[in-house]
Amino acid sequence: MSVEITDTPTPINHAEAAQQRVLELRRWREVIPHFVMPESTDETRRLSAAASVSPEFIELTNVAVTNQPELARNQGPTAAEVRDLVSYADAYDPLADELEASAHFLRHSVKAARNIAGSEALTRYSLAQRLAKQRKTAHLATYVADMRRALGRVRKLSPEAAAKKAAERAAKATDKAAKTPPIVPAPSDTVQ
Repeated sequence: MSVEITDTPTPINHAEAAQQRVLELRRWREVIPHFVMPESTDETRRLSAAASVSPEFIELTNVAVTNQPELARNQGPTAAEVRDLVSYADAYDPLADELEASAHFLRHSVKAARNIAGSEALTRYSLAQRLAKQRKTAHLATYVADMRRALGRVRKLSPEAAAKKAAERAAKATDKAAKTPPIVPAPSDTVQ
């Protein structure tokens, strides 16, 4: 008699894999030149006006500084340094676009994975609801109740709505009692 050994795939630890990707992206911060993190939430917006100046205008100022020394500022970057910054911006802007697109696609991938998992869970819930109504599988009712609670399909009534519902039930019970004929005791067979 031979024993068949089946290979079971090693489960992927997605949390560890994702953490590795985060660390790789953070290492990029160290190798991308001129990488600066904004100090406030509106800093990028404040940079936009000067950052949107045309490359032609920037080059004209470089030429002017090169040819007119009185325009050079002691603390300001040289024309060559400004050209290097423009070259950097031109080179890395497509990388930023690609990262934004990848982030968009990754968000879509996450949403797609949650959709598949959620759809399967909803299908299982629906199946459990149907099976819980059958005698052989009525024990599934406790699972259905737990699932319903976790799904958030159990609405909690406001105190006013709960009081109104209780009053409606009491009124129905009173009406039903009024419509039901009184129970008359059967005559006794015993003779006195």
